[in-house]
Amino acid sequence: MTKLIPRIAVASLSSPLEVGADRAPKLAADLTGLLESRGCEVLNLGPVGNPDQAVAAGRKAAEAHVHAVILTVASWFEDYLALDLLEECPLPVLLWPAPGMETGALCGAQQLTCYLKQLEIPYHSIFAAVEEGEDFASTMEFLHAAALRYRLRRARIGHAGHRVAGMTEVAVNEMALKKTVGPRVVPLDMPELLARAQKTPEDHAIELWRKVTGRAGACRVSDADGIDSMKVYGAIKKLVHEHRLDALTIGCYPHFMGRVCLAASLLADEGVPLGCEGDVNGAVGQLVLQLLTGQPTHNTDWLDPLPDGSVVFTHCGSGSFSLAESKNKITLASVRLMGQGTCALFPARPGPVTLINLVPSGRGYQCALLEGQAVQTEMVFPGNPLRVKFDHSAAHLIQWIHDEGIGHHWMAGYSHQAPAIRHWARLAGSDLVLTEP
Repeated sequence: MTKLIPRIAVASLSSPLEVGADRAPKLAADLTGLLESRGCEVLNLGPVGNPDQAVAAGRKAAEAHVHAVILTVASWFEDYLALDLLEECPLPVLLWPAPGMETGALCGAQQLTCYLKQLEIPYHSIFAAVEEGEDFASTMEFLHAAALRYRLRRARIGHAGHRVAGMTEVAVNEMALKKTVGPRVVPLDMPELLARAQKTPEDHAIELWRKVTGRAGACRVSDADGIDSMKVYGAIKKLVHEHRLDALTIGCYPHFMGRVCLAASLLADEGVPLGCEGDVNGAVGQLVLQLLTGQPTHNTDWLDPLPDGSVVFTHCGSGSFSLAESKNKITLASVRLMGQGTCALFPARPGPVTLINLVPSGRGYQCALLEGQAVQTEMVFPGNPLRVKFDHSAAHLIQWIHDEGIGHHWMAGYSHQAPAIRHWARLAGSDLVLTEP
């Protein structure tokens, strides 16, 4: 699975006359080393003290296809230096004035953020020494958000079949999605997919099925259903490669329930989320969390709270095997309601989780955000139940969901990622509305 690695350009701003201008090269070098030690790819643009240097630095950053620009500030500087640089590479900016009483670095940063705000250029600013610490943690959250923005704007989301009738909130607004979040939708032909599945060599499908059953604790489906699932998986995988898809969704409910679930489980381990019920927005939400966490994600419905206030989330059984509490608790079984196909049923493993719900709004998109702690659970629902405890009461959260018009599909990823998602929502612009309880 591909890990989200921020690719960053670093420059240091100053004006030659000012106290502290001579420290510009060292500030850029120190920050470059610090970022590289945290796994970033860094282009050190060096000191920028005049318009020619600003344009040259901006062009180098553009040629390197960086995700964001960090501008350290050594002294007071003319604001047009940053503007000239950004004209060559219109990217999110992190502004980092270094402390120094006589340098005027902080004053220069303040006059620039005033300008950037009016120009609606996305930015974040900190005031601290160039070193590890709380401020640097905030820096990394912003940089991961910038890398997420870059990846999403180039993402392709496949859509086969139709969204579920009577489930209007999962409908995708392709233009608003492209404008606000970034991905474009790739229509896929469902009859072609099924025809490809039928043409998959029997021997290949049998061998895949043998390997999958070896990864589960129990199997309660026929070989015929399992082999059919492997043929569908093979056909979907070919479409993913042909169209270079980053994620996809299939209109499975009700007629194809169970036939694509195991493909979703297997593709998740290969870094390709497959959302349920033709929900393009949900597939995008899964991709967001996968990029941030570097792990497969849960595609869930919000179910009933338990007596202790925790909430159960689950879907029919399309989660990655890696999300299970243990291999022994994975059971290959037919899908609920229809009694057909093959699903991977298991209780989800505990751990800190982030949940998001993404739906179109009147002019753009709305993203709902929650953080909680997944705890051990039993198979209270035939799927992949994920039991989560929140700081807020379940009653408060349910009222928030209804008041804000939040959809019913919740994507869940392990680890807490709220700060990065907040930064990303700001980078996406005003047409993406973030809501939290």
